[in-house]
Amino acid sequence: MKRVACVTGADRGLGLSLVRSMLTKQFTVFAGQYMKESEDLKALKEQYPEHLELIHLDISNKDNVKQAARVIASKTGYVDIIINNAGIIHSADDATMLVDMDDEGMAEIYNVNTLGALRVSNALMGLLLQSKNKLIVNISSEAGSIGRNKRINMYGYCMSKAALNMQSSLMHNHLKTLGGQVMVFHPGWLQTYMHGKKDEQAEMTPEKSAEQIIDLVLDYKKYVGEEPAYLDMNGSAWPW
Repeated sequence: MKRVACVTGADRGLGLSLVRSMLTKQFTVFAGQYMKESEDLKALKEQYPEHLELIHLDISNKDNVKQAARVIASKTGYVDIIINNAGIIHSADDATMLVDMDDEGMAEIYNVNTLGALRVSNALMGLLLQSKNKLIVNISSEAGSIGRNKRINMYGYCMSKAALNMQSSLMHNHLKTLGGQVMVFHPGWLQTYMHGKKDEQAEMTPEKSAEQIIDLVLDYKKYVGEEPAYLDMNGSAWPW
């Protein structure tokens, strides 16, 4: 029986690398594509024409998410793993308490990073429950950890990830009664385009982070518990 996954934010960076890693492990992947054109995704589609489906997906828009779910449901009867990877950072979010804060910018971050993941998980829940795995993977951040917080700014981003972590706990409490679970990951400081251009100073490539995350995801039964696993890419537990 083929294994099926859905990955959001698959255009580039970590999302693209997660899709590529799962394809190499013989998954059929529905890749949520936000940008109209993605040469990297197009190349992957040419390489894996039978195993990769590109789905237009804007997780900030509930109608688009519902439409994407309908398209996926027309092509498969189940989804084993949902990976909520899509997320944004807003430049105005660098403010501290000493300057004016952009609450509209923060609301936009929350709409994508927190509510976006919830929209996707909710829309695909019917398909997820048809799987034996029933696994949701939320890509969070060290910024979501209250226990290890050392920051003084990025209120919107940090709060959105802390809220995503709470969402993960709520979802896990429900899924574990149905034979499923949730995993949450801090993927590391990545060389991605979260700030609009590639962060060359970052210590980790998205390719390496994705490979390590997927290895942990495929060993998901090791992390079954009362609470969702909150891990970094090396498998070390993080405090909530």
